[in-house]
Amino acid sequence: MDNKDTKKVVLITGASSGIGRETAILLAKNGYTVYGAARRLDRMQDLKASGVHLLSMDVTDEASMVKGVNDLFKAEKRIDVLVNNAGYGSYGSLEDVPLAEARYQFEVNIFGMARLTQLVLPQMRKQKEGTIINISSIGGKLGEPHGAWYHATKFAVEGLSDSLRMELRQFGIHVVVIEPGAIITEWNRISRENLMKRSGTTVYKDLAAKHANMLAKGDKWGSRPDVIARVIKKAIESRNPRTRYAAGGGAKFILFLRRVVPDKMFDRLFLSQLK
Repeated sequence: MDNKDTKKVVLITGASSGIGRETAILLAKNGYTVYGAARRLDRMQDLKASGVHLLSMDVTDEASMVKGVNDLFKAEKRIDVLVNNAGYGSYGSLEDVPLAEARYQFEVNIFGMARLTQLVLPQMRKQKEGTIINISSIGGKLGEPHGAWYHATKFAVEGLSDSLRMELRQFGIHVVVIEPGAIITEWNRISRENLMKRSGTTVYKDLAAKHANMLAKGDKWGSRPDVIARVIKKAIESRNPRTRYAAGGGAKFILFLRRVVPDKMFDRLFLSQLK
């Protein structure tokens, strides 16, 4: 990286754990000015040792997003990269998940991401450059039982990003989608727990238990979150980044299968893994 690149200002949401945390540490160690945002500052205090600036931000709360962005602009006067990483998976059969929970998942995974993007775009347009990194998932290209609402949000991330990319090309702003496969983070545990909480005692309990067991096995063959952090860094530093980067536990192979295998055959293949 040249001297200009070392001064790039990066805002990362969901920086208290997993992919967000590892990305914040990696970029800070490579000379970027990094602002890590999350709801709970206490979970990010150790990031200060890596040179990461902390922001208290809840992506479902308008006031906290506005304040966080304003505080960043007051300190840095610019923003070069936004990494929309905050998100979670709340599993359960469509029949079992209350609509309030479904709406909250959209608030976190899509509307919060969109609103934060709205807040930084005027500055990026003024600079005539910038990069928006949206963390999707291979789940933005395929579905699975008990994941209807989570996958719906990630399909939405994909479509939003495609539209946004064409809108912002005229301003020199890149939009990049990252599609992680199986990653060893607390996301897996939370999704399993929510799945059993919602559907573990309903008519869907047998398949739900098998699904939770499959998800648990993902922690054995999944990739560490720093794998995705390195891909994010690669996208940021590319003069002409790809529109999508798939990486981590099985991502490329699973997406290949999804492209070439007919829908019903893919369904059978997936269901055959629930044992």
